Amino acid sequence: MLPSLLTTDDLQGRVVVVFDVLRATTTMAAALQAGAREIRIFDSLDKAQQAWKLFQGSKLLAGEKNCLPPPGFDMGNSPGDFTPGRCQDRTIFMSTTNGTRALVAARQASLLLAGAVVNASATARAILDFQQPVTLLCAGTDGKIALEDLHGAGVVMEEIGISNLLLENDEAYLAFQQSLSDPTGDRLYISQGGKNILRARLDQDICYAGQRNVIPFAVRICDVSGQLVASTHRISEV
Repeated sequence: MLPSLLTTDDLQGRVVVVFDVLRATTTMAAALQAGAREIRIFDSLDKAQQAWKLFQGSKLLAGEKNCLPPPGFDMGNSPGDFTPGRCQDRTIFMSTTNGTRALVAARQASLLLAGAVVNASATARAILDFQQPVTLLCAGTDGKIALEDLHGAGVVMEEIGISNLLLENDEAYLAFQQSLSDPTGDRLYISQGGKNILRARLDQDICYAGQRNVIPFAVRICDVSGQLVASTHRISEV
């Protein structure tokens, strides 16, 4: 339910899917759908900015602090803002409060994916294709359990299908039941993360993140020369 609860056994020899439904993992999928070449992931704003400055290609610097773009950044963390006009063929350097930090915490996984409601079906297909034990990791909000991330994990479990599931702990059952009892994702609006976004007047971010299966590919994260890089992952590529 939180990156702070991760153990080595949760990572080694396992597929790890990180959920920051509001908003980082949703935004990564949106940016790649909009034509971004890749997304480079960092656990601090300073690291993202330093790497962005050194990069010579077409690029964008994306991040968020208190839900809004930090000074000097091109983009925030709102998925709807990542349009083809802004993203096409660009490398995005991204750091967020919760999601990118969770991905960095899970970088020792056998296979690392960024999961969301918007690409839940594709994420489920990738999980099934790799045929390894799976850890679903919720990024949380400021070190606390996030209802929207449990929902995202549950939606992916729904897409995997009950006949293919062997749940290892009660937390997994809670996430599964959360999504089954909220098929429309309305609880995204009442979660703490949702309330933070509403206070920032970014209501459309929640609407975007709650859409099921509007993006047809999974998002895979690989370690490339010491940097985590997210790119489009389709089953045909395996």
